[in-house]
Amino acid sequence: MGTLYIDRKDLHIKHDGNALAFYSNEKREGIVPMNPLKRVIMVGNISIETSVLHRLSNEGISVLFLSGKRLRFCGMIHGRLHNNGFLRVKQYEKSLSDFSVKIAKDIIKRKVEGQREFLMDVIESRPDLRFPMTNAAGVLGKILKKMLSQELEMETLRGLEGGASSRYFQAFTKIFPESLKFKKRNRRPPEDPVNAMLSLCYTLLHYELVREIEVIGLDPTIGFYHQFEYGRESLACDLVELYRTDVDRFVRELFRDRTFAARDFAQKDERPGCYLKKGSRGRFYPIYEEWAKSMRPQFISEVRTLAVRIMDGQDIIPE
Repeated sequence: MGTLYIDRKDLHIKHDGNALAFYSNEKREGIVPMNPLKRVIMVGNISIETSVLHRLSNEGISVLFLSGKRLRFCGMIHGRLHNNGFLRVKQYEKSLSDFSVKIAKDIIKRKVEGQREFLMDVIESRPDLRFPMTNAAGVLGKILKKMLSQELEMETLRGLEGGASSRYFQAFTKIFPESLKFKKRNRRPPEDPVNAMLSLCYTLLHYELVREIEVIGLDPTIGFYHQFEYGRESLACDLVELYRTDVDRFVRELFRDRTFAARDFAQKDERPGCYLKKGSRGRFYPIYEEWAKSMRPQFISEVRTLAVRIMDGQDIIPE
């Protein structure tokens, strides 16, 4: 099981030996063993005893707290983290050097390559979209050539990445049916089902990477491409760029296969925006978990490779 999703109002969680015990209205509803867990995601109004949090921390199980309806990030706890302070010192030093531009260029190059490959792959199943996909892929190809042909300042790189993302999403929106009303990328709040699903998956991906960054001993707030911003995990934002296209493919499949449709989302209720309904979230979690489980070895490898680069090729100190 690697991840436990808890999304049910008024649950009370207690500690029972090597398991989590769940109660509702003082009636025991069931238990889940802790041994196979690496992360717990709690959504909404759930009460949990302090002894449970202590045990989860001691077992190295991360806990992510999300708000109920909007699935907005509220907080995250871990157990004891990696003790390699020298790795963080090196990270701070490298963030102020030319290393930042090298890492940033690698990240954005891989991101744009992934976007271009995805658009070309769409043509196989949607030959009717050949023109917009090929046109956009051609623009991304030209942007990649600019990245490779010159020494780039960070601001120039950001301009190229912004241009590539804008052109990519112009094409990406054409993949989805008109009924979903997906015209452009928007968030805070998302305004249509596709944007709602993208935002949810990007959020979960972000905190997957925050966990791996912290576990290995890096500081998630000190990035290389994304500048320092108080309260933001800039390094996680950097690494998310590498996997955005993987999320886009995943979301496309969810709607293409009609696993989710407009009816699964709440819109224009008492709060602005568009959000996955509670009942539909129950179907979403295991599907997302299956996808994330296949991706996590890549996340771990990516973070470890970055740590080794920061250490100038030396391996990090084992946990």
